[in-house]
Amino acid sequence: MLTHIAIKNFTTVEQLALEFATGLSTITGETGAGKSVMLDALALTLGSRGNTNVLRDESQAAEVTASFSLNTQSAAFTWLRDKELIEADSDEVICRRILKSDGRSRSFINGSPVNLSDLKAIGEQLVDLHGQHEHQSLLNKATHQQMLDAFGKHQNLQSEVAQIAQQWSAVQREINEFRTANKNPEARQQLLAYQVQELDKLALSEGETKKLEDEQKMLANAEDLLRQLQIATDLCDSDSGNNNSGALTAARQSIIQLNESVRSLPELQGAIDLLDSASIQIEEALSEMQASAERVQIDPQRLRDVETRLDAIYAIARKHNIKPEQLAAQHQTLTRELKALENSDEVIAELLTKQTELTTQFDKKAQQLTKKRSAAGKKLITAVSKKLTDLQMKHCKFEVSLSERKADAPSSSGHESVEFLIATVPGKPTQPLAKIASGGELSRISLAIQVVTAQTSDTPTLVFDEVDVGIGGGVAEVVGNLLRELGKTCQVFCVTHLAQVAAKGSQHLLVSKEISKANATTRIDCLDNESRKIELARMLGGLDVTASTLAHASEILESA
Repeated sequence: MLTHIAIKNFTTVEQLALEFATGLSTITGETGAGKSVMLDALALTLGSRGNTNVLRDESQAAEVTASFSLNTQSAAFTWLRDKELIEADSDEVICRRILKSDGRSRSFINGSPVNLSDLKAIGEQLVDLHGQHEHQSLLNKATHQQMLDAFGKHQNLQSEVAQIAQQWSAVQREINEFRTANKNPEARQQLLAYQVQELDKLALSEGETKKLEDEQKMLANAEDLLRQLQIATDLCDSDSGNNNSGALTAARQSIIQLNESVRSLPELQGAIDLLDSASIQIEEALSEMQASAERVQIDPQRLRDVETRLDAIYAIARKHNIKPEQLAAQHQTLTRELKALENSDEVIAELLTKQTELTTQFDKKAQQLTKKRSAAGKKLITAVSKKLTDLQMKHCKFEVSLSERKADAPSSSGHESVEFLIATVPGKPTQPLAKIASGGELSRISLAIQVVTAQTSDTPTLVFDEVDVGIGGGVAEVVGNLLRELGKTCQVFCVTHLAQVAAKGSQHLLVSKEISKANATTRIDCLDNESRKIELARMLGGLDVTASTLAHASEILESA
């Protein structure tokens, strides 16, 4: 869950820090106060695109830091551990994003620099954002399959189906390439034979180039290396002539002097121990330097041999337009292709057999996926229909359509396409969500689907940004109850303009804006019980807070 956020120089926020609670947190404020600024900042620190328009002061960078507590058994923790971005005994992740005035940004996870794709990847596992225009994505049929698979918790099976389909397509590409090559096999075969023969003669082993380059550097600089090692050795401990003044000797002599004084000054024992440790480390360094010096040889002939060998490697790498370290892999690839061309009919037959096997695997997995989707679809229909009834839309009929997909090749989506259908008028056939005319109806339908699918989500923090637009009256309290119920299983944030919804929060955040001649500044305060009553009264009655609206606010707060 999200535990803390710190925002600096972002849109209308100069500097802001907030602590968060579990359950449902509601966010309110007057129109134009910037109720979504915290969510926009959170989205930025979790990998969304940013531009310099969000800088409050264009001469300074914007910075957002978000802290989360994690379940150590969660997929997010496993992802971070595999990336070496979290300690095994830690349950906290800190995401940080800095956006500079030149448009460049820097991203960090637990203090380690990361690229934006990593920040986005962990962000998707930590926060699920349902925006005020979320119903627009529901109008896109492509999102319906993702939502159903997530609701049914069979994404792993869907991934297996997609992987087999991709393998099938890769085999098909190979077959097409061989069939194309067979139209003019002689020219290609001659070129391959020459290239393979040349690489056979080179006989380059894996990792040889790097070893030769390291050896060349050592041989070319042998005299300087030996001179530098000798100087370093002398500085540590020179035993030539009477110059017995190296660091090791100095440390040992200091120990002798201090041993005579330690009886009078016992605290010197610490210094003696440090000098003793230093002398041991100097001895180890001397040993390593001497061993290195023994490996360095002045050998002009070996240097010429190494450089000749490297020149040959570099020349062939340039012919193939690849890096020298890629030559060994290129040798294997060309050898396989040559053998395949020499036996192309047999290779194509093997590929066709492999493709048939993949088709069988695909059909088996896809059929399993179809059954799971069918079962999940029935459960989703029941759950969404119940929520629609709660939202005073019991006349609506919600369906999950699984249409058989007709295709010559396996599809990564499986055997069927998924689409949500709805009928808002009794007796009328169901139709795609996009054909619903009423924005208010679409908002409620969208909210029902979002709440139901969010309850099965593994994401610990859910954000609803004014999803209650177009809803009012008695339905508003139902919406609040739905979100409060959701807050029992995960952390929920909701930006709302409805007092009935705001009253349901276990934490109430008020967004306000202070305007001066120079600029506008947004602040966010966590309200206590009395302050909540005043804010709820404002939401109920407008700018003039009366005794009546205060009493009403107190009533809905107590009932919540």
